[in-house]
Amino acid sequence: MAEVVITSGKRKSAVARAYAHKGKGRVRINNLILQTYPAYLREIMGEPMQLAEKHGQKIDVNVRVRGGGPISQAEAARTAIAKALAEFTKDGELKRMFMEYDRTLLVSDTRRREPKKQLGRGARKRRQKSYR
Repeated sequence: MAEVVITSGKRKSAVARAYAHKGKGRVRINNLILQTYPAYLREIMGEPMQLAEKHGQKIDVNVRVRGGGPISQAEAARTAIAKALAEFTKDGELKRMFMEYDRTLLVSDTRRREPKKQLGRGARKRRQKSYR
């Protein structure tokens, strides 16, 4: 096992960096322990640790998340944590289990917001044309 592993996860405009090292199974997101977050966000971010229960008790993960909203940040952190666990343990079985459970655990979401266009209020909306 490596001493420290650094991975990243992305979702919309949120970017998360995870630092995994040997420890007691603690997860900190932006210097706050996971239990301080609301239940829904805690479920999203803690999912990789629950799936990797035998490895999760031996690894501490610190995550720094910037950009986006709370749900995007939670999903970016989730991806970064899962990548860190898979890379730190170098366990092919764990990686395969993550891919079978949900591909977004190991693969960042590539979709991005469509840019706003001229002559309208958003990416798609246009002003109505009048020909009279």
